[in-house]
Amino acid sequence: MLEEIAGKSRVVGVKQSRKAIAQGQAAKVFLACDADPELLDSLEKSCEENGVPVEGSYTMAQLGTACRISVGAAVAVLLK
Repeated sequence: MLEEIAGKSRVVGVKQSRKAIAQGQAAKVFLACDADPELLDSLEKSCEENGVPVEGSYTMAQLGTACRISVGAAVAVLLK
């Protein structure tokens, strides 16, 4: 499933992800299962309000690797 984010337009990180969701640019959101829940709760709520599907079964390391960055990622957004 992570292959779908690897080759497509995406944003990584909480701030950029929050902006993409609010602007209606998000097709799907990937939340790391091992990230700080306080950090992700508001993003998950935003996704719910905007009808954006959420996937939460990957770790920060897996998301970082899929996004081709050298650190873990708490959130990644697949753009429309």
